[in-house]
Order: sequence, then C-alpha cells, then structure tokens
Amino acid sequence: MTDEPVDLPLVDEPTSDYFDALISDALARLPVEFRAQLDSVAIVVDDYPTQEQLTATHSHGLFGIYQGIPRTAYAAHGAPVPSKITLFRRPLEAYNPDPDSLAAAVEDTLFHEIAHHLGISDARLRELAVSRRGATDAH
Repeated sequence: MTDEPVDLPLVDEPTSDYFDALISDALARLPVEFRAQLDSVAIVVDDYPTQEQLTATHSHGLFGIYQGIPRTAYAAHGAPVPSKITLFRRPLEAYNPDPDSLAAAVEDTLFHEIAHHLGISDARLRELAVSRRGATDAH
C-alpha cells in the first residue's frame, strides 16, 4: 500500500470527463450530414453563463448558447470570428438531477445550439417541436 494521496472527485461534483462524455455521445447520435458542418465550431463547457451572455439573450438563465455566424449567412465559412457553442454544466445539472434526464437535456441543448449554427431560428425550432409533438400524438 502506498502513502501517496489520491485525488478523487467530490461525490456531488461529476468530473468534466462525465459531462464531456455526454456531449460526445450526443454528437455521435447527430446525423453525419450535420456533424460535417461543425468543423469550424468550438464546443465548450462553462459552469455558468456570464452576465454579458444573459444580457445578449435577454434571459435570466441559459443551458447553452451559440455565438457566431450561422452557416446560412453569406460567406460564413470566411467569418473572422469562429463559431462557438457553450453548454452550461451547473444549470443543466441543477434542472436534471438524474443521469438519464441530464443526458437528454445535454443532447437537446446541444442540438438546439447546432440548429442555430445551421441558421434555424428559435421561432422555427418551436414550430418544429409543435409539429413533432402533433405527429407523435397522432400515433
């Protein structure tokens, strides 16, 4: 037995590897044609949104944010500022305490922000959600 200290994560704080794995799993489920359009997008994790991010989105809280120029914008590939998707770990964990709901929320949030990168507005995302729910209810 060794006397060297062992660094263990705190029980109530999942390691970043856990959250990164949720993101990787979600990306693996994204259709290839959409994944291929993410080569210029940085996907990062922060604990909380900044006041500037909240102000920019007129929001009191965020699970994620897309910052950049959507692919549908003219010459987006030559944009001087790379696109970035940020997921906010602490709010996602606070609102989704069990592992399955957290995984689903990470995927939903990531796909939502990817949709913005692809030029899809919040209004259109709401329309698609309503349409999808209607199709599910019809079965």
